[in-house]
Amino acid sequence: MLDANIKTQLKAYLERVTQPIEIVASLDDGPKSKEMLELLHDVVEQSKLITLIERRDDDERKPSFSVGPRGGEARVRFAGLPMGHEFTSLILALLQAGGYPPKVEAEVIEQIRTLDVELNFETYISLSCHNCPDVVQALNLMAVLNPKIRHTMIDGALFQKEVEERQIMAVPTVYLNGEEFDQGRLELGQILAKVDTGAAARDARKLAEKAAFDVLVVGGGPAGAAAAIYAARKGIRTGVVAERFGGQVMDTMAIENFISVKYTEGPKLVAALEEHVKEYEVDVMNLQRVAAVVPGENLHEVKMENGASLRAKTVIVATGARWREMNVPGEKAFRGKGVAYCPHCDGPLFKGKRVAVIGGGNSGVEAAIDLAGVVAHVTLLEFADDLRADAVLQKKLYSLPNVSVIKSAQTTEVTGTDKVNGLVYKDRNTEQVHRVELEGIFVQIGLLPNTDFLKGTVELSRFGEVIVDAKGQTSVPGIFAAGDCTTVPYKQIIIAMGEGSKASLSAFDHLIRSSAPAM
Repeated sequence: MLDANIKTQLKAYLERVTQPIEIVASLDDGPKSKEMLELLHDVVEQSKLITLIERRDDDERKPSFSVGPRGGEARVRFAGLPMGHEFTSLILALLQAGGYPPKVEAEVIEQIRTLDVELNFETYISLSCHNCPDVVQALNLMAVLNPKIRHTMIDGALFQKEVEERQIMAVPTVYLNGEEFDQGRLELGQILAKVDTGAAARDARKLAEKAAFDVLVVGGGPAGAAAAIYAARKGIRTGVVAERFGGQVMDTMAIENFISVKYTEGPKLVAALEEHVKEYEVDVMNLQRVAAVVPGENLHEVKMENGASLRAKTVIVATGARWREMNVPGEKAFRGKGVAYCPHCDGPLFKGKRVAVIGGGNSGVEAAIDLAGVVAHVTLLEFADDLRADAVLQKKLYSLPNVSVIKSAQTTEVTGTDKVNGLVYKDRNTEQVHRVELEGIFVQIGLLPNTDFLKGTVELSRFGEVIVDAKGQTSVPGIFAAGDCTTVPYKQIIIAMGEGSKASLSAFDHLIRSSAPAM
């Protein structure tokens, strides 16, 4: 199952284990059970502190296995083979069950340990989902630390009957005590905020007590990270407040145009950004949503949705963008029930089914190509008269036998009962209305700037982008902006980093000039 290189790496990791671990496998006679057993034997061979027990007569999902301390209660279970993106989840579960301390702040560990409620989590994942491991690893950690918490990772492609019964059409989907808890990428702090009712109030009090910043960056994507680093290197008091550190890049898989790096993936780049930011004295306030920015003569006020306020001499807005929606009837009602925005994550759930991709740009065509290898048929709908994707992508798309392309198509409705069963579109040339029967719709029509909280504060373009000058200055002195939320053309990671750096240098220049004595 595991090649020699992976075994060598795994053996090196498992040398950090200090306490005996017990893996209990629940198996049947199917081929996946045989694969799982082969994987587990490979794991056990790498450490004398790990033992394997096989069971075939229990009531657990098959194939699945639990990981826990030998002789103790195992509260972490993998229903499916944790390969691909989930292999790291397996390694971390083994390390944590074996006594290796997690790389989490002491106050977070204490918060988890003091939760006094029975929590049984189930997370449905796909092995191609790059957001799923974050959720799995967070919940596994909680289960390791607190005896009242349990967690099971479930491969949706392997347990299709459960997926259909629970009508799961997006991953990760988390259930808590048998009821749907949440969908999409979740960080540990977000999960704790939902299960720990006093967390929001404590966060608000901590934020309100903070002293004023010289530079406060709103947003933690490439632009925000670059801005924070450049500010901190000047030796001034710097803070970053972000709803999700990494932003849209966390949802990006292949990155092949980041100069000097031939290939990387979004989550890896975000991890590197976060590590770089933390090299400096930057106060990172993650999982915090900004409600408004109130300009002031000496200090600007950044109001948070939890009721707290932060103060800063200068503010750099780098809130990025989000997926653009179709805004047609049925889209919101069936989000997560057939309407999806990430083909890499959710594509495997539609294996053998009919789906549509909305959008004929590079993202849409790439999504259609990827999905064609998994689903029964892909219908790509483009509003314009021609596709806008690169010629090489179009050539590949048209070579696929299970793809249909419809141009001049205006999607007008998503239909369904308890889940998506089709869409309606209008031919823009003939005005005729058509219906396409399908089970999934992947929306790939671009991005919208995250600037709603700035309306009436700084000047915005008709597209909602923050209007900035060559130095990143907005219409309000002392408030700057950078990245995909601005009018700067070409929304690219490397451009956002440059713009964030420039805005930070401009903010520093503003601080110097505004504090200089009058001549």
